[in-house]
Amino acid sequence: MNWKMAVGSSVLGLMLLAGCGGQQGATGDQGQAEKEPAEGGTTYKVGITQFVEHPSLDAATAGFKKALEDAGLTVEYDTQIAQGDQNNNMTIANNLVGNKVDLIFANSTPSAQSALNATTEIPIIFTSVTDPVGAELVKAIDKPGANITGTADTHPEAIPNTVKFIDQYFEGNKVGMIYNAGEQNSVAQVELVKKAMEGTDLKVVGVSVSTSAEVKQATESLVGAVDVIYVITDNTVVSALESVVQVANENHIPLFVGEFDSVARGGFAAYGFDYYDIGFEAGQMAAQILKGEKTTADLPVQYPQNLKLLINKKAAAEMGIKLNPEWDGIAEYLE
Repeated sequence: MNWKMAVGSSVLGLMLLAGCGGQQGATGDQGQAEKEPAEGGTTYKVGITQFVEHPSLDAATAGFKKALEDAGLTVEYDTQIAQGDQNNNMTIANNLVGNKVDLIFANSTPSAQSALNATTEIPIIFTSVTDPVGAELVKAIDKPGANITGTADTHPEAIPNTVKFIDQYFEGNKVGMIYNAGEQNSVAQVELVKKAMEGTDLKVVGVSVSTSAEVKQATESLVGAVDVIYVITDNTVVSALESVVQVANENHIPLFVGEFDSVARGGFAAYGFDYYDIGFEAGQMAAQILKGEKTTADLPVQYPQNLKLLINKKAAAEMGIKLNPEWDGIAEYLE
């Protein structure tokens, strides 16, 4: 896939989303379900619980809906957003169960955990989850069991490749990481980064945040203390990525990110994939379940495919990074 086109598709996917109103602290449709017209006699009710609105998660939701549309299903969506507030996730999950949806699409680790706590009967398909086993969502990747399965948002080689690239091509050894310690997804990734650094001189300088409002100040605290910044797929930080980009640009600090949408928003580089694709793959799984062809137990958790290195040339210039001719053979460029 041409990743320039992939990034564009993620942006286009945002235009397909709906969501307004909702319970206090969250947004949803308050019973005014969004209906996707399609051919067929049965209308399925699908609940969507999403932790926060940002381009990556939004693109995954758009991909999920497109897969159900392509499967020829008529679907009414009950979409609710937690607005980055952990306390809203359980309320949303209970609402969807109370609304007797046929299937729950949980977009993020916190959303999936709350959905699983709310029901053992309604099938749950997740995406944007980094460590499904560590988050206690599934027993094993190949045998998820229970009533839940889905698509992960990390490729086994993404973090090791990023660490290797930093170690090989950038001076200094201190890597700043801003993350929400309350997100199991993020804690797991930080540990993977530390493990990948074993045998190198690189060290993690971590700063924890609880809300997106804290991200800029946390990033500013790293100025002068780190040589590069690495933003993993942390929902809280990614939702406020522009503030990280601003600080990185102003202080000429290379900013590595965890996925392509963040490259398009101003990150320097990422080993990644398109969130629209993992959402689409999750939607294909959901279609099989709704049609009665498969159960969640039949469908192993899927990892993203086609890992690529994407470099943002404009961001490189803003951060004072000189492009290395050696990268031409391993990277694709966003102009």
